[in-house]
Amino acid sequence: MAINASHEAGRRDRIRLGMVGGGQGAFIGAVHRIAARIDDQFELVAGALASDPGRAKASAKEIGIADDRAYGAFEEMARAEAARADGIEAVAIVTPNHMHAPVARAFLQAGIHVICDKPLTTTVAEAEELVALVRSTGKLFVVTHNYTGYPLVRQAREMVASGELGEIRLVEAEYLQDWLTEPLEHSDHKQAAWRTDPARSGPGGCIGDIGTHAYNLACFVSGLALDELLAQLTTFVPGRRLDDDVQILLRWKGGAKGMLWASQVAVGHENGLTLRISGSKGGLAWAQENPNQLWFTPYGRPKQLITRGGAGATGAAGRVTRLPSGHPEGYLEGFATIYAEAAHAIRAARAGEKPDREVLFPTVEDGLAGVKFIDAAVRSSAGGGAWVRMD
Repeated sequence: MAINASHEAGRRDRIRLGMVGGGQGAFIGAVHRIAARIDDQFELVAGALASDPGRAKASAKEIGIADDRAYGAFEEMARAEAARADGIEAVAIVTPNHMHAPVARAFLQAGIHVICDKPLTTTVAEAEELVALVRSTGKLFVVTHNYTGYPLVRQAREMVASGELGEIRLVEAEYLQDWLTEPLEHSDHKQAAWRTDPARSGPGGCIGDIGTHAYNLACFVSGLALDELLAQLTTFVPGRRLDDDVQILLRWKGGAKGMLWASQVAVGHENGLTLRISGSKGGLAWAQENPNQLWFTPYGRPKQLITRGGAGATGAAGRVTRLPSGHPEGYLEGFATIYAEAAHAIRAARAGEKPDREVLFPTVEDGLAGVKFIDAAVRSSAGGGAWVRMD
């Protein structure tokens, strides 16, 4: 509930938000719209919700966007909104991956903050260009790695940083699904079609779609940077053009080791994102399907179950908690935390200030790290499983 405490004044002056992508038949656009409204800090006032102008305007009408702010193209939207006295302050980009860079570029150049789905771009060169553009424009750039918004993920990060685990030795992450076990992309399944298409998804399939989430989570909680990796990317479904299973060995800077397994053909798994970290003094384990529980094992002592809002929860968890203990918080609230943190930062930018130190969200630099991870994994696998340095 603490995350709402500083927002009372903000509700009287919501941040004007636009959206590109997320129209009829899309999944993630609705998630972003719900998340942006949970803490009542944003008002969606404009959109270019589809690549087809007719569908874009029909989609806007369905969700209550005024006709004069329902755009047929994102370029038109960036120009028009930048020229309005009541133009949008931030844009949410929820398109397929290949459109992230051009859309972000247009709005940054128009002086508008960006909230972008992952992965940041489909190439390292585009990601580096966006980093440079963000720095030159001074605009905020938020990447919606929503799992970093979960209260007990914040707590795990704090526990690692405070030394409760000692020297980190092992960092392992998994993200397992089974929804692409059959070739859904050959039917009328919109999500499967673009996520398995290299022209729209980029050079990685499973690695880009969910592998980047697992990697970002491991970096976020451990505080470590990856030194090198050895990857095996496999395509099990005949005729599929991108990987659907990823197995990677990790060498972290500082000497820690680890593994990452991501799969969309692991039958029996729905959304199995898990993280395990072991150090010289103790270990942590967290699973997204039970997000309100964090297991902590001090070496030589019994396991301790820490619950969100319960005994053992720290200030880092409490700050982004909305509900009393026992009431589950999960996926939508994780997204909402990223939007709430973005709201803090945008309000600070309005006043020409920096946000409070505890405000925390994945940045454009984190997005670049994710694209470099995809690129290194693809190159490692193509090279027969060679070690590839992240540098």
